[in-house]
Amino acid sequence: MRYTAFDTLVAPARPSSHPLRLLAGLGLMVAIFFSMAFLYVWLAVPFAGIGGTGLAPGQTPAGVLVMLFQFALLIVALWAALRLVHKRGLVSLLGPPARAARHFLRCAAFLLPLYLLVFILPMPEDYTPQPNLDPGVWLRWLPLAVMAVMVQIAAEELTFRGYLQSQLAARFAHPAVWIGLPSLLFGLMHYAPGMAGDNTWVIVLWAALFGTAAADLTARAGTLGPAIALHFLNNVFAILITAPTGNMDGLALYTVPLDLSAPGIVWYVLPVEAGFVLCAWLAARLALRA
Repeated sequence: MRYTAFDTLVAPARPSSHPLRLLAGLGLMVAIFFSMAFLYVWLAVPFAGIGGTGLAPGQTPAGVLVMLFQFALLIVALWAALRLVHKRGLVSLLGPPARAARHFLRCAAFLLPLYLLVFILPMPEDYTPQPNLDPGVWLRWLPLAVMAVMVQIAAEELTFRGYLQSQLAARFAHPAVWIGLPSLLFGLMHYAPGMAGDNTWVIVLWAALFGTAAADLTARAGTLGPAIALHFLNNVFAILITAPTGNMDGLALYTVPLDLSAPGIVWYVLPVEAGFVLCAWLAARLALRA
């Protein structure tokens, strides 16, 4: 595995690579984020005119937007931790901006046909997408929705593939540490037994696999561009195009009658999802070589 390009992201982390600095940065980031998030939700819920039912599962357009834009606070908290603990800026997590933008556009161009192909493939009758939002309403919400998805995935990529991965790589040489640990934490972030029931840990495993693919692309490219492209298209299709019924479906054009808590359902879905992550990862790697 050739990860020489990753030094572009690792070099700014070396002056503050002590594990205690990382723990201090994470602790400060979490404290700032949750403090702001509590106030944000307290203000946003009545302002958006939504109740608990519309907010928690994201069953209304406003509810989904409130949930996604909340991740902007994570970016603010990360910025504060970087400046106060590590004396570095957000851009150092992204890589050279022009190169990161090229990587994003190139990977997106390779990945979009793959996502479109999967979208148009026939589905089993029980999982056929059903119309959700009226197309006119969906189009009116779309610009703000795309922005919200970008905020959400940018926050996660900057945190897991930018901050955690680079800080760990500056201290530990083996990729098993600086790819494995952030990917595991990214998987655990998707721990939601209220949504997935007994299938929760399988979803955590899938998210960790996705995180590993994004981490590998980041290390190969030396920028967050490829990981952001992969994550952005994944979430656009999962939140704005076809969402599971009753789960973050407030902005979706279609919904899929998929109950993630149903016994055994994930063992049907996981192989397909894992295979698709593998194909998307390979497509992004081809894009980086083009």
